[in-house]
Amino acid sequence: MNLSTSGTILPDSPLGRALHDEHFRFERLVVSGIDNEPVLANNAPGQREEETCLFHDSVTSGDAYVALLANRIEMGIQKRAPLPVVRFADGEYAFYSGSLRCNGLYHQAESVAAIREAIPAHLRDIRYLTEHGVAAPLVFPGNVRRQSKLRSLFKKKNGNDMALRYLQLLAKNDLKLTASNYVPFYAVYAYLSSVRFAQAVEGKTVCIVNSDYNAPACAEWFERAGSRPKLVHVPISPSYVATRWDSMREDAFRAVPEQVDCFMVGAGVGALQICVDMARRYSAPAIDSGHILNMMNDLERKSQGPRLFTFRR
Repeated sequence: MNLSTSGTILPDSPLGRALHDEHFRFERLVVSGIDNEPVLANNAPGQREEETCLFHDSVTSGDAYVALLANRIEMGIQKRAPLPVVRFADGEYAFYSGSLRCNGLYHQAESVAAIREAIPAHLRDIRYLTEHGVAAPLVFPGNVRRQSKLRSLFKKKNGNDMALRYLQLLAKNDLKLTASNYVPFYAVYAYLSSVRFAQAVEGKTVCIVNSDYNAPACAEWFERAGSRPKLVHVPISPSYVATRWDSMREDAFRAVPEQVDCFMVGAGVGALQICVDMARRYSAPAIDSGHILNMMNDLERKSQGPRLFTFRR
């Protein structure tokens, strides 16, 4: 993987060049109170590798990353500041590679042509995200491995360089991950599933932008943590938000109450554009919440079971 023995990404490696930065390293993400063993026991053994992720050298621990994210979101709520927080993983990586492999759990794109047409708008929103928000890509040793030319000639790609190709796309468009705009993918799950988040939205208006909404189940989710936010729902299509958001945007805006303190968004690859637009228009944090919303709605099966960094001891 072109890593030094200490785990630091070498600047002349593909990953180092894609990041445009020498100050990231791989380290295991450990968050106090989180127990991944129930998830790892049921999933493929290789998933344990996903616990190791990119750390900026200025951040010392997993707890520090969760606290950093929490502080930014809570400050955004208090000061009514636009703050999109967006995760990127296999679906997004396939989408930005122009592949219909993005259509995994959900219908993300109807054709390769539709993906190509949508990508310029996505890149504009990624630029806004890196300048004003928080990007949380899933980058771990298992998805930045280069395939040999021989393997790529005779075998189908198995996705083990998907994050690397995504990071190279960022570099090509002069988009950089930095200490101020990056957190690990799973830090978002760890914060959203915490009592701290529930307490941060106590008495606040939380707008859930999603195709599913089970009001009693969502209220109970927060009540278990001693929190009672005002929950409102903006319904969106379950399909093709990533390629058709421009035609959906105004209907979604009309459904948003006047005063929202925080948005929780579930829209697959389309969450990027929704989070950026909601954050920018309503001056509030807009968090790509994905699997957490499935948990809140008692629909964990839609995520094909539990996910890492969502189980509390």
